[in-house]
This record gives sequence, C-alpha cells and structure tokens, in this order.
Amino acid sequence: MLDEKKLKHLQAEFLMQYPGGFADPAMVTIGKRHNVDRMTRLAQECFTPEGCANVHVAAENMVKVVSRSSMVSMFEKPKFRDFVKGLNEHDKAFMVNALSQLLHNKAQSRQRAGFDALVDILKTEKLAKWSLITIIPAYYAPRREVFVKPTTAKNILRYFEIDDPVYKPTPTWDFYKKYRKLINEGKTRVESSLSPSNAAFSGFLMMTVKN
Repeated sequence: MLDEKKLKHLQAEFLMQYPGGFADPAMVTIGKRHNVDRMTRLAQECFTPEGCANVHVAAENMVKVVSRSSMVSMFEKPKFRDFVKGLNEHDKAFMVNALSQLLHNKAQSRQRAGFDALVDILKTEKLAKWSLITIIPAYYAPRREVFVKPTTAKNILRYFEIDDPVYKPTPTWDFYKKYRKLINEGKTRVESSLSPSNAAFSGFLMMTVKN
C-alpha cells in the first residue's frame, strides 16, 4: 500500500504547481504530447472481443497501437512490427488469443494465462518488455489496467519503501498484479483531479517521486 502521508505530501507539491491537477492548462498541454484519449479510443475500437476474433486484423492493430504510442521506445517499435510480420499463422493466432485473454477475462487465472502466454511468445525474439506487454491493456482499460514503465515503477517502489513486489526486467504476472493493486488503491487516496486514469495517476507519481 502506498503510504498516505507521503501521498498527501506529493499531492500538495503537485497541486501547488498545477492547481487544476490534470485539468490544469499546463498539464493539458503536456498531455497532448501523448494523445492518451485518442489512443484509448483506438485500442477500444480495435480490441473488442469481435475485433480479436479476426487474427490478422488484430495482429495488425497491435502493431498500429504500439507504433503510435508515445510511451513505447522508438527502438522497440520497429522490432515489434518486424516480429509480428514474421509470425506464422499459428503463432500469430497464439499471440492474439493471449492478448484477448488478458483484456477480456475477469478471472485472474485466465488473465494470468493470457499475460504469461504473451510474455512467452515475445520472449522468442527477446521482446518480452514491460512496455510491449502492458501498453495495450493500459489503453484498453485505463481505469483498471496499468502501464509499467520500468524507471517509474522502480522510483515508486523506492520512494514508498515497498519491498513486495520486487521489480524485475522480465515481466511477470505476480509483479503486474501487485503493482496494479498499488496503483488502483493509491489513486483512491488522492484528489480525483490527479487520477482521471491510471496512466495519469502514474504520471503524477512519475513527476513527483523523482524529485
């Protein structure tokens, strides 16, 4: 759990600089660089259960979302594109099914199966990166899922002196589940202007815990 006293301190600092939270004009300008609303609409249009049923289109849409995201490294985008392009029919269906399980199953065991399967297939080309695993879920369900940015995650855990979960470069369901819980619980203890989405709340923490 994120310590409430520390959270309130960060909130006071942030609101002193941006009184309107993420609705503050300065933050709105910063937010335009990331086009989160547009990317969320794109992901929600592309990855409905029906959208995931068409393997080829869904795979192309995975590349589209990753390529357009400002939160994915420029180095990872072409590697992911080429990876998807080179998949055979079976592996492409495996990847899309894994994403569909991750997005659409409420049962954690099924969601975990999708997460682990996505990690496994991306591992084959050393692409099992936190950004590639979590970017589409974070856009698709912005109030539930989280984008794991390694530097931000490590800084949050360090600042709040959290020993569990322990960050590791290779994505694991155990870390994701626990980190997601931290973010979802933490955002309920700050002003709503700081948490219009999990990405915004994480952004608020990113901008404050590094100081």
